[in-house]
Amino acid sequence: MYVCICAAVTDSQLRSCIDGGARTVEEVGDACGAGTGCGGCVGHVDVFLAAANSPSDLAGLPLSA
Repeated sequence: MYVCICAAVTDSQLRSCIDGGARTVEEVGDACGAGTGCGGCVGHVDVFLAAANSPSDLAGLPLSA
């Protein structure tokens, strides 16, 4: 799924940038270009950053019962 249409950045590419050390929207933009065009994806980038930096307790639960 594309997160940033302007820079053609997918969710897996965005996760790779974050896994590679990007911790802010600006660092993500420097790493892959997401958020540097129209800015429409910045909210989505923030969600990915928050999930990576502060995972919820639900992240450790099994996917099925």
